[in-house]
Amino acid sequence: MNGYGRIGRCYLRALHESGLAGQFQVVAINEPADLASIAYLTRFDSTHGRFPGEVAAAEGRLVIDGHAIEVSHATTPEAVNWSAHEVDLVVECSGQYSSRSALKRFLDAGCPRLLLSHPGNSAEDVDATIVYGINESGLGADARLVSNASCTTNAVIPVLALLQRELGLENVLLTTLHSAMNDQPLIDGYHHADLRRTRSAMQSIIPVSTGLARGVERLLPELAGKVQAKAIRVPTHNVSAIDMVLQLAEDADAARINALLRAASEGAYRRLIAWSDDPHASIDFNHDPHSAIVDGGQTRMIGPRLLNLVVWFDNEWGFASRMLDVTRHWLGTVLTTERP
Repeated sequence: MNGYGRIGRCYLRALHESGLAGQFQVVAINEPADLASIAYLTRFDSTHGRFPGEVAAAEGRLVIDGHAIEVSHATTPEAVNWSAHEVDLVVECSGQYSSRSALKRFLDAGCPRLLLSHPGNSAEDVDATIVYGINESGLGADARLVSNASCTTNAVIPVLALLQRELGLENVLLTTLHSAMNDQPLIDGYHHADLRRTRSAMQSIIPVSTGLARGVERLLPELAGKVQAKAIRVPTHNVSAIDMVLQLAEDADAARINALLRAASEGAYRRLIAWSDDPHASIDFNHDPHSAIVDGGQTRMIGPRLLNLVVWFDNEWGFASRMLDVTRHWLGTVLTTERP
């Protein structure tokens, strides 16, 4: 792993909570922070609680339930000899590298394959952008730079793909209500080139830029030119929502839409979509591994074709869970073709 912040720590923790640690292991972490802080923030998490296992730091290693993970503190990809760790895959969770030229630095340093926890700057900067459950079957053995898209893209793509297939979509407007992130300060300060993000994250609702529309069109090219998106940061620590306004190509009503989404949550999309019509608040979905939870009680129609949905998602845990799914698919399905 390169980078061990919010997503990196959730990824490691989800690996252990999911039981997948028996299938693949984290053998090395590169994180500039000191080892004592790394171990401490692994043990204690203000959002997801205590780590459900034994965590220790010893002789330059992070030890999880007796398994020792080598820890380095480099600030550039070239300063880590990934080949020395005999890794099959590096999960890039620092969020600092998005262009092909920057990502290639990992390959040059001995990383055989790289899975990004964020989108590439463009489709050409990565070999594939994967939303698990939608297009992972196209992940070929020759891919070396792969993006796991974004948490918001993972949340909306399953819902949009389903509705596009069943009813058709003429236009899509997405408004993300996203929890505060670490590119915002607790109090006003010189924190970001986007002046709105210089304002206190805990005192205001703050509009910010988003590449969600571009991400949707990258995964669902049939919607090109039909998608607009905006994002608003809200003063909560975790769990976000997307308000979806969709112009349908066919007539429908709220009952039909909810029945369609509920059936998907119980069938082919059960790992991705959950459905509920209980009177929810965002905290209800903290630590929820689904990509999206459709709030059936908020489904609205204006006329027979204008649909409004509310979709909740844990922007940390749900996304880290999908990164695990892509890792498992890549290592378990693709790499086995290269080994006897």
